[in-house]
Amino acid sequence: MSERKLGAPPTGGAPSSILDKIITGMNALGSLWIFALMLMIDADAFGRTFLAHPIHGVNELVEMSLIGIVFMQLADATRRGRLTRSDGFFKFTLRRAPRTGRAMGAIFDFLGVLFMAIVLVGAVPDLIEAWQKNFFVGDEGLFTAPEWPIKAVIVLGCSIALLQFLTFGWRYLRPGARTPVEASPAVE
Repeated sequence: MSERKLGAPPTGGAPSSILDKIITGMNALGSLWIFALMLMIDADAFGRTFLAHPIHGVNELVEMSLIGIVFMQLADATRRGRLTRSDGFFKFTLRRAPRTGRAMGAIFDFLGVLFMAIVLVGAVPDLIEAWQKNFFVGDEGLFTAPEWPIKAVIVLGCSIALLQFLTFGWRYLRPGARTPVEASPAVE
């Protein structure tokens, strides 16, 4: 098995490869979304400054987009080990007491699964309600946008992040499986 740097997609069988492709695609879409948002904000600023006419709905779209982008890229941040946690003690424990370190890693990742499940328990009913009652943001007559697409992105992002946490947690429990932290050059 070849060495893998922290941040590289994990190796594994078909389910992991499919998950990696989905996560990579969502991250790419999130990046494109950022670019489109940037263009929209620039066009609005240009319109306000030089034409004295702003683009209606930019504020609402920016608000919704920030949430959507976070959830589109959440699983990739998880996969690349970019979520906030203190790795100093964890890496020290992993080097000195590998079993304890692997247990700590599994606990962290399974708590991530639990947290994503809790978010989903709240997000799924919100999505259904927004779809059924046709909730929207904006001002009627100027600009309106439905809420359900952003709620769907939240559900999708949480679901994929949950699967990523589950994959990592399982790797910490499997004997002999290399975890993302163990594959890092910083852990010797």
